[in-house]
Amino acid sequence: MKKQFSSFKTFASATLNSYGMLFFSRNVFFSSLILLITFFIPLSGTAGLIAVFTALAAAKLLGFDAFQIQSGLYSYSALLFGLGFSANFEWGVAFLLLLIIGAVLTMLFSVALSSKLNAKNIPGLSLAFIFTTWIIILAAKQFMAMGLNQRHIYWVNETYAFGGQRLLSMVQSIEGWKLAPYISGYFRSMSAIIFQGNILAGILLTMGLLLQSRISFVLTIIGYSIAILFNDMMGGFNSGDLSYYNMGTNFMLVAIALGGFYLIPSIRSFLWTLITVPIAYLLVVGLGTITYSFGLPVFSLPFCIVVILFLYCLQLRKTPGKLATTPIQYYNPEINLYRFINGKERLMNRYYLQFALPVMGEWMVSQGYEGNITHKGEWSKALDFVILDDQMKTFQLPGNIPENFYCYNKPVLCPADGTVIEVVDYIEDNEIGKNNTAQNWGNTIIIKHAPNLYSKLSHLKKHAIKVTKDSFVKKGEIIAMCGNSGRSPEPHLHFQIQATPHIGSKTMPYPISYFYSLHNGKLNFENFSVPKEGCFVSNILPNIQIQEAFNFQPGFTITVESEGHNTEEWEVFTDPYNESYIYCKEKNAFAYFINNGTVFYFTNYIGKKDTLLYYFYLSAYKVLLSAEKEIDIKDSFPLSIYNNNIIRWLQDFISPVYIFIGLQYESKININEGFLSSGSIIINSKQSMNLFWKNKSISQTTIEIENKKIKSFSISLPNKNIKAVCHSVN
Repeated sequence: MKKQFSSFKTFASATLNSYGMLFFSRNVFFSSLILLITFFIPLSGTAGLIAVFTALAAAKLLGFDAFQIQSGLYSYSALLFGLGFSANFEWGVAFLLLLIIGAVLTMLFSVALSSKLNAKNIPGLSLAFIFTTWIIILAAKQFMAMGLNQRHIYWVNETYAFGGQRLLSMVQSIEGWKLAPYISGYFRSMSAIIFQGNILAGILLTMGLLLQSRISFVLTIIGYSIAILFNDMMGGFNSGDLSYYNMGTNFMLVAIALGGFYLIPSIRSFLWTLITVPIAYLLVVGLGTITYSFGLPVFSLPFCIVVILFLYCLQLRKTPGKLATTPIQYYNPEINLYRFINGKERLMNRYYLQFALPVMGEWMVSQGYEGNITHKGEWSKALDFVILDDQMKTFQLPGNIPENFYCYNKPVLCPADGTVIEVVDYIEDNEIGKNNTAQNWGNTIIIKHAPNLYSKLSHLKKHAIKVTKDSFVKKGEIIAMCGNSGRSPEPHLHFQIQATPHIGSKTMPYPISYFYSLHNGKLNFENFSVPKEGCFVSNILPNIQIQEAFNFQPGFTITVESEGHNTEEWEVFTDPYNESYIYCKEKNAFAYFINNGTVFYFTNYIGKKDTLLYYFYLSAYKVLLSAEKEIDIKDSFPLSIYNNNIIRWLQDFISPVYIFIGLQYESKININEGFLSSGSIIINSKQSMNLFWKNKSISQTTIEIENKKIKSFSISLPNKNIKAVCHSVN
């Protein structure tokens, strides 16, 4: 019975997602509203629902990816096919047969297109719907039992059949409103996205979209306005003659897709709609003359071409630029934007391999990127490291031999896992003050970490390299000793990242994932940045106690108890995207996290905000897994967790231009002399908000770790204090 219920929930979720995807949404309320509105024309709504059920059932029977099925990606084109098919053909046995066959064909097209295009990070959009509908329109001309009928002209009778005289009267009353042509045209264009053309449907869809996303709502107005303005400037159709379908599907949706869905919403993405919407307009006119010559509507083909072409070309850029594509899709422009702003480090974990400093202990960057000595031109993105004493000297007297220098013969570490592809280990160390320019790089190791990603460590000591060519090396492994070979007047370590495997390859900029830096007496925690010249830097040494306490592996369960709250049981899972999360089944809440061995941090929270899991999310939002140094770890929360709806809505409307809300997090591990012997560690954190120029404390939290486990956590809120006791089970 439980399994059947779970299957029903999955099927229902997949069905609703099919409707929400028409507006790039997975919001349950908005999806349900869209489903309901399709039944304003009952036969059309029924055809759409049958098509969705058919596509989902066929995908399930054929064993396609369950996650993709539930997402609605394989069935929303089938929904469009069902709605459009019903608008153009008379119901009957032949209609139902072709509806089912067409829904299956649309699903197969969706699977095939997703497989090919998604591999290139390109969406299939509604191409499957277009191909299937064109095929059936052309084939239907040969079938006596079928006929083009334009069913949507009978919407009055069908609306009466669905909701009786009350609904019909309401619809007719709204249709009679004396609205400005542009306003009524906007609402009709919205409803045309689901193959309707009435104002009531458009108003309801607009309200639902406004509740779902303020950015998407604004973008529909922008897309609609640009299309009308461009048409008037070009002396095209009379504004009233513009197809509502094209206004909605090709112009509004282009604005949403490229203004705030596939691209991170910004003033730049908004400005690009000034170009992409007119391009879609030209394609509607130009392609329409071709398709209509075959008796085929152009449908949403211009929308698909503009979006796919634009996204494909963005991927060909040599540098990312300031027009950013959406790295993780949350199906809401506001959440996409806020998490992009908030999650730069989190995104870097996806974009960059985690390199550590190739040294042990504290070293100084004697020459950084664009250094004045040798780091110039194609070899400018490199780092040189030395060791200094308290008097800021690199050597002890007399300082005339390499052995007098503090960094000489010190261990050199592997910066990241990889395979050694080049080793040079026969070059003599130089006398102090002299250079070997003939063998410029001296003794060198080159390690391949990934395709087109190599590290090079040079000026090493002769016969002190501890790895061989083709051997696999682990991050942090000692691979050599620092020397003074090659173009090196005094001992130092040269380190660079490059895209090719050759000695002498040009350098490429690349960040070090996590390290400490000391500059002008100030100790900082650095994440995914390049060490600056003149800074003292060192790797972060994880603390076993803290590391084990936050080592949440799949299957790990925690029971959490707190007075005044129901006991919660948390379990760790991994989703199809290989993202780890803690799930609270009592509250149906999810807290996504990353643990990279150096830092534990949460990336997302989904669920109600009165749960113990949410309080833990606030407490452990970002934790450095080290107690080596007392240092403040700072981060910011995504604005999507902010509760004041009025202020949040205002922020949403202007968020692509200006952010006036800031939610900050700060944590610190308090080190006391007895913590090692007692086995207890305390992590204190605080959460605060900046609203314009005012700063306000939100909460203060404490996490207690004992015997390599989280023993308890507490949170102090303005109106209550909560302490939760944790019982973990491996």
